[in-house]
Amino acid sequence: SEVVSMDDSIEVALRRKKDSSMRVAVQQVKDAAADAAVSAGNTGALMAISRYVLKTLDGIDRPAIATQLPNAAGGATTVLDLGANVDCSEQHLLQFAVMGSALVSAVSGVSAPSVGLLNIGEEAIKGSEVIKKAGELLRSAAQSGDLNFFGNVEGNDIFKGTTDIVVCDGFVGNVALKASEGLAGMIGGFIKVEFSRNIFTKMAALVAYPVLSAFKKRVDHRRYNGAALLGLRGLVFKSHGSADAFAFERALNRAYDAARNNLLGKVKERIANAAPLLAHAAAVSPVDVAVPVVLAAAASLPLQNPVH
Repeated sequence: SEVVSMDDSIEVALRRKKDSSMRVAVQQVKDAAADAAVSAGNTGALMAISRYVLKTLDGIDRPAIATQLPNAAGGATTVLDLGANVDCSEQHLLQFAVMGSALVSAVSGVSAPSVGLLNIGEEAIKGSEVIKKAGELLRSAAQSGDLNFFGNVEGNDIFKGTTDIVVCDGFVGNVALKASEGLAGMIGGFIKVEFSRNIFTKMAALVAYPVLSAFKKRVDHRRYNGAALLGLRGLVFKSHGSADAFAFERALNRAYDAARNNLLGKVKERIANAAPLLAHAAAVSPVDVAVPVVLAAAASLPLQNPVH
């Protein structure tokens, strides 16, 4: 009977609108009435409600937003965090790497997906102190066999497909996501303008249509809509707020696939296996108190048939 608007504060969404569609959808996941919840509304509200209702998994301090971006290798690179946490410690980045590995394993079947740490250079001496310390933790995890850590990667590596997973804080991840969407839109706009200049360019466009159509499909961000809120005791997915019917359908299918492939169980298993590593990292440098910063219309999703 209530709706969380894009302008509502987290406090309003969490405390005053307890009967909102977003709150009800997440509650259905907790009550096992639905296998997943999908929302395209206020991001911060969705994250806060999900954390309050579902709680975080043992060993995880902060949930992270993870999604896939197309790469030149013909696949997709999983990137997290994309906006849930603008300030992260090295322990948070390690936790993101563990959860991202579980996500890729569940979705693609890769047993040991490669993890890259987003930095301003490949060298271990570059970056902020948090990034340097995170690199040390990830290298230690690789030596113990808990993670397949590739090393530091740069922004262009996301789209090269250098690694299966790229880990970063939410501020950097969100900027990278929005920049990639803007760039794809700009290139598409340029192509449209140039092919519309005169009769000859329009004829050329007809000849090139199959190529242009394939290109448009590969860079269409709508195909990758639906970001997982990893680290919760239930499946919640965030759709882009401006998603059309096709894009929202993709988010629903992504949530369906996650439930069908037991993503939550695999994340729990991966975290349990990495418990000694996470505990050691926390003991070396205690993590600060988790504070949600971010995300979401809400739709609960019973596990039946995928949307076609």
